[in-house]
Amino acid sequence: MTHTLLLYCLVFLLPTESCRTLYQAASKSKEKVPARPYGVCDGVCTDNSQCTQPCPPDTQGNMGFSCRKKTWHKITDTCRTLSAVNIFEEDSHLVQPFEDNIKISVYTGKSETISDMLLQKCPTDLSCVIRGIQQSPRIPGNIAIIVQLLHNISTALWTGVDEEKMRSYSTIANHILNSKSIFNWTFIPDRNSSYILLHSVNSFARRLFIDKYPVDIPDVFIHTMGTTISGDNIGKNFTFSMRVNDTSNEVTGRVLISRGELWKVPSPSQVISIAFPTIGAILEASLLENVTINGLVLSVILPKELKRISLIFEKISKSEERRTQCVGWHSVENRWDQQACKMIQENSQQAVCKCRPSKLFTSFSILMSPHILESLILTYITYIGLGISICSLILCLSIEVLVWSQVTKTEITYLRHVCIVNIAATLLMADVWFIVASFLSGPITHHNGCVAATFFVHLFYLSVFFWMFAKALLILYGIMIVFHTLPKSVLVASLFSVGYGCPLVIAAITVAATEPGKGYLRPEACWLNWDMTRALLAFVVPALAIVVVNLITVTLVIVKTQRPAISNSMFQEVRAIVRISKNIAILTPLLGLTWGFGVATVINDRSLAFHIIFSLLNAFQGFFILVFGTILDPKIREALKGR
Repeated sequence: MTHTLLLYCLVFLLPTESCRTLYQAASKSKEKVPARPYGVCDGVCTDNSQCTQPCPPDTQGNMGFSCRKKTWHKITDTCRTLSAVNIFEEDSHLVQPFEDNIKISVYTGKSETISDMLLQKCPTDLSCVIRGIQQSPRIPGNIAIIVQLLHNISTALWTGVDEEKMRSYSTIANHILNSKSIFNWTFIPDRNSSYILLHSVNSFARRLFIDKYPVDIPDVFIHTMGTTISGDNIGKNFTFSMRVNDTSNEVTGRVLISRGELWKVPSPSQVISIAFPTIGAILEASLLENVTINGLVLSVILPKELKRISLIFEKISKSEERRTQCVGWHSVENRWDQQACKMIQENSQQAVCKCRPSKLFTSFSILMSPHILESLILTYITYIGLGISICSLILCLSIEVLVWSQVTKTEITYLRHVCIVNIAATLLMADVWFIVASFLSGPITHHNGCVAATFFVHLFYLSVFFWMFAKALLILYGIMIVFHTLPKSVLVASLFSVGYGCPLVIAAITVAATEPGKGYLRPEACWLNWDMTRALLAFVVPALAIVVVNLITVTLVIVKTQRPAISNSMFQEVRAIVRISKNIAILTPLLGLTWGFGVATVINDRSLAFHIIFSLLNAFQGFFILVFGTILDPKIREALKGR
């Protein structure tokens, strides 16, 4: 028998409070994805040519084919039968066509999506679509629609997930997790659908509230169990036994939490585990990976205090010649990760994995990016940069206090240092609140705390930008003498109105307009929502608009400081270049020009390079302000020498 590498796979997600982990057993083999069925297209089949054919009668969509070796192969299929006419059991004439409203993009009080209608028509158990879904064929287009529906429900429904809702949600998911649907996942155009489903099921399960009794929701292709734990428990054991590969044979999977770990839980907390016998094969089919699952997939949602968990997987293939390895599904990069956990014990029947949950905190680039891109590199950059910036800003403010009387003797220097002090103070508060928000486990378990943290992060970062805008106005004041007729008190009042008044109005309107509809926060992080309400634009638009204005200001400064040289000597040219470079170096952090890289994270929010550049330039902004705004100021250095 040929030698084959088996992988016992573990999938990491974010947990109920801080660390949520999804575990899975899988194996790599040399087995190939089954050959796609042949199709018929008009015209001559030449290599790499493509064609599109309509779906069969009574279905909508089309099928795409590609020519390989003089034969047409089906590559995509969007054929579907589901619509609002047949998905709801009754009152279907009141609903607009399903395909036009499947995606929740912008939430308004008037327009309604199918998910909104679902929550209105059967809010207690989500059961009003179950019959329509169960009667629909498991063709690729229907699968894609149901995946999107489950995703929308998990995004839109914030609280109040009880056992009945979880049971209905599992029934809907069970329909497309059926082993008979695996082959059809290969033709869904969106290759992300499989792990969108995985993420959606776990996101919904995180909101499940376990009251008095343990939850046990068994379906054929998804089994959910949940209970409460506390330090006085002897230990917890979730045992699943499910059929695999449409046979009568069942394989088991167990989740073990030791008594030593339970002692770390300070108060009663929830643990939820979900078992999937087919999701691994679906991932293989949809992602076209050469991976064959050799056990159940176990998703475990844990409290943050638990640091170790044991998983026991019974093997589907019990060959002695296969060596095993514990790995996991990386939920951010959507790939198998060999660093997830390690093998403790293994024989021909089963494998035991011990895993350590990990937490990737929110990266700094979330402030501009519509979606979270979590990476260990971004995590290090974010918290190292913010730590250095906070210390730098405290030092900057301390220096300003020491030299205040010496460096604010004229009106223009007084106003200049008022701006610098307030830029440093607001940035310090913003950075501190950003760290507080990132350490909260999310809006699911700390909704009110997340609302407060998001409001203050929004307010203070906006204040940073508006004070930078005020600084730019002062520069124009110094260059063009625009406000020469205004008294000092009026100028100070105007600066404070711009620096604090405008941000407060924007932040207050944002939370007042979106929070009543539960559209203020992101489902997975304490920051402004994007998918439902586009609340993030209340930060991005003012910030980038100010960056543009400040960039124009810097350009004017450069033009003004280009003094005509008496001769065209190299010395004069070098002096001009040094003078311009110094102005740019000083003004760039003080006017927030580095935030212009946020445009890249908005346009291409999946590019790690853009996120790294943005985080490097802006997480360290406090340090740059200390160096270029304070230490390199000759008047401040002279005043410090006097002290």
